[in-house]
Amino acid sequence: MALAGLAPAAMRPSALVLNLVVAAISAFRFARAGWFRWSLLWPFAVTSIPFAWLGGSITLPEALYKRILGLVLLFAAYRLWRVFGKAEEVVHPPPIVAALVWGAAIGMLSGLTGVGGGIFLSPLLLLAHWAEPKSTAAVSAAFIWVNSFAGLLGNPSSLAALPSGIALWAAAAAVGGIVGAGLGSQRLPSLVLRRLLAVVLVVAGVKLLV
Repeated sequence: MALAGLAPAAMRPSALVLNLVVAAISAFRFARAGWFRWSLLWPFAVTSIPFAWLGGSITLPEALYKRILGLVLLFAAYRLWRVFGKAEEVVHPPPIVAALVWGAAIGMLSGLTGVGGGIFLSPLLLLAHWAEPKSTAAVSAAFIWVNSFAGLLGNPSSLAALPSGIALWAAAAAVGGIVGAGLGSQRLPSLVLRRLLAVVLVVAGVKLLV
């Protein structure tokens, strides 16, 4: 959206609205395939939702949050790349306190930036060995949805800045979400999902920094 010249005031609400569309589709498809785990979602969501609402009501200087976000994404991509080629680790449930703390932090970032939070939760779950890649994708999709909704509730007046073409964008995002969720939930192996996530993180991080 930045490359397309969209006004900064319209970027965050537009991203959150599109998150709602794609995350709903993705969560549904992964849940149908048997990858969703409520026990993994709720400890993060219970604190992320109020903090996403709070973050949505705050506006940081654009240059500051872009730099912070870009560095975080590049670090996460590096850590994911470093685990490529290793055997799959045995996963274990996250400690409740750690999940609550991380949920609050990610929720705040989600509300501030409009990213939905899944791009932070996914590498965290994988690197901490709290979930396998496909369960990570399923839980992250649901996490994105609840945080995007809370972020919009935190600043409902921002909906007035939505561009006139948002309905068309949402339709295009829905088509991509259906195709992507189908591939991710049933066809693509875990290693491919890790590599795709790392590439997405690098691209997003570089764009934010430059």
